[in-house]
Amino acid sequence: MFAVIAVMLFAVALLMDLFGASAGPVFDVPTLTLAGFLCVALHLAGAGTWHTRWGSRRRRR
Repeated sequence: MFAVIAVMLFAVALLMDLFGASAGPVFDVPTLTLAGFLCVALHLAGAGTWHTRWGSRRRRR
């Protein structure tokens, strides 16, 4: 899930950089890039699987 979000953030940052678009002082290319890197780090850390790892476990029979 975080990898998909990162791809979308990187795509928006790339398009904004290519077209020279600006959406304000906070929502700019470096901010989107750092948010994308944060999502990649969370994905690599396994953040999307924490609920299944520590949740209820099924017993094998």
